[in-house]
Amino acid sequence: MAAYIIVDTNVKDPERYEEYKALARPIAERFGGRYVVRGGPMRVVDSDLWEPTRMVVIEFPDMDSAVAFSTSDEYAPVAELRHRYADSTLVIVEGI
Repeated sequence: MAAYIIVDTNVKDPERYEEYKALARPIAERFGGRYVVRGGPMRVVDSDLWEPTRMVVIEFPDMDSAVAFSTSDEYAPVAELRHRYADSTLVIVEGI
């Protein structure tokens, strides 16, 4: 069953964040990830609490693949770039 990494990212340093984007994608793809949303226009239709900024959704074949990517030794230094250049919330949710 597919699983999705969903990330809300508030980019603090757009120029340096490009480095993160360039490095993260091929690693996600090696774990079976496929980007289905990567920034772009969005509209918040109904929210009392959440003010998303930049949304990313990556589809993985299953929860194990998504977790393996997000906790991998290969991704760890790249995730540090995300933390350095942006404030973000990352969740993994199983599809139906």
